[in-house]
Amino acid sequence: MTSLDGISGPLADTLADRPPALTLARVRLGAGGPLRSVRIEDGRIVAIAEGDLGDGPVVDLDGRTVLPGLWDAHVHAAQWAGNRHRADLAGLGSARAVADAVRAYAAELPGGDVLLGQGFRDGLWPDVPHKSLLDAASPDRPVALISADLHAAWLNSPCLALVGRGDHPTGVLREHECFEAITALPEVPEEVLDRWVADACRDAAARGVTGFIDFHFSDNLADWSRRAGSSPLPVRVRAAVYPAHLEAAIERGLRTGDVLPGTGGLVQVGPLKLFTDGSLNTRTALCCDPYPGMEDTEEAYGIEETPYAELVRLMRRASAHGIEPAVHAIGDRANTLALDAFEAVRCRGRIEHAQLLSAADVPRFAELGVTASVQPAHATDDRDVADVHWAGRTGRAFAYADLLASGARLEFGSDAPVSPLDPWLGIASAVSRTSDERAAWHPEQRVPVRAALAASALGRSLIRVGDEADLVVVDVDPLEADTDTLREMPVHATLLAGRWTHGPC
Repeated sequence: MTSLDGISGPLADTLADRPPALTLARVRLGAGGPLRSVRIEDGRIVAIAEGDLGDGPVVDLDGRTVLPGLWDAHVHAAQWAGNRHRADLAGLGSARAVADAVRAYAAELPGGDVLLGQGFRDGLWPDVPHKSLLDAASPDRPVALISADLHAAWLNSPCLALVGRGDHPTGVLREHECFEAITALPEVPEEVLDRWVADACRDAAARGVTGFIDFHFSDNLADWSRRAGSSPLPVRVRAAVYPAHLEAAIERGLRTGDVLPGTGGLVQVGPLKLFTDGSLNTRTALCCDPYPGMEDTEEAYGIEETPYAELVRLMRRASAHGIEPAVHAIGDRANTLALDAFEAVRCRGRIEHAQLLSAADVPRFAELGVTASVQPAHATDDRDVADVHWAGRTGRAFAYADLLASGARLEFGSDAPVSPLDPWLGIASAVSRTSDERAAWHPEQRVPVRAALAASALGRSLIRVGDEADLVVVDVDPLEADTDTLREMPVHATLLAGRWTHGPC
């Protein structure tokens, strides 16, 4: 058991106000588990047994299933929160259709503010996005549209001028050029963004989420220190560090896993985020084979974002000071380079996405102790574009079963806003390899429900005495659920450190 000693700020007040003990009665202990009672004191599980477990409040959960709290291992929290207030372009099948949607949105938006849109996927479009299409739809108002994969932006002429790129020939910006342009746009006021993020965190808790790793491109440590200092968070956060802030973190003596002071113990230092390549939909993922139709272009094989020598230097610098690297790698060539860098540096860390792998690289994750941080919803969302741009290679794309069989540690995430921040969507996609009426895509890469649940809870599969009481209570045992029920899993309640963040109070 723990006490409140050393905990300060809003969470300490919340913990002090919470009843000293709580018993969850008649809960099914994990997927397929027995009926038990779970006793919680000071935010931790102190006993599991049949029948009564001492004094204090008792919540009868009537045979529902209690699981370890779910984590999303890859989120862009501010972008996910902001997207809920932007024009939704998901599912539109052409550049012309997007331009028509922009015209309709612009007619409804008051004033001359920038029209921000999110979610277009141009990998299979029959036409080509160009600034002229957006100029015709919105000749005076600046328009900035961000792709679903976050690696491309499509701007009209007024917006290009606004971000200092008025001479850009097409208005379609990719990778670094995209990130710099989006950063140059007028920012949402800090207090507004923080309110949006708080709303998104509460919604995540309602889906059983008790924590996530945030890879938002900003001074993440400062942002989350501010948010946690102003009101209690309903989730735990591991805040990633970007290279621009690495030296400052080292100077402060911060290491991955350290709790940031003044955050009530809920915000930790996350990994150092590095990039080897781009993305599949933007055709910038670095691959061993050229993209169809791009064979004679300079970027036929994708883009190497960080030269290998610089990747190794940054990983070595960070790991020497206790900051673990998280390396974005999507194409097979990018994953080989990332694994080579881990082998050279000999440090712990993660590869984010690991979407296309060579057969020789699959066992290297376990051999090197590198976590495969993957997003199962991408496998079903991107199956069509992968069949075109990775034709003949999709048997080793999103190869979760192969990674699992090799002994690799899998951690599931959403990459929100690329996919919704809802772990049940990822669990269902990993188990079924489909998200619609079509048959499973590469069914040999399906993973069992138990493995998917563990990968969605940072490897935790059991409720144990001594654990922090970060729990989710669901109405249906996942082992008894069909795919549709898994995807829409009814979440009865969520607890963080023994306090309700969703459901019974």
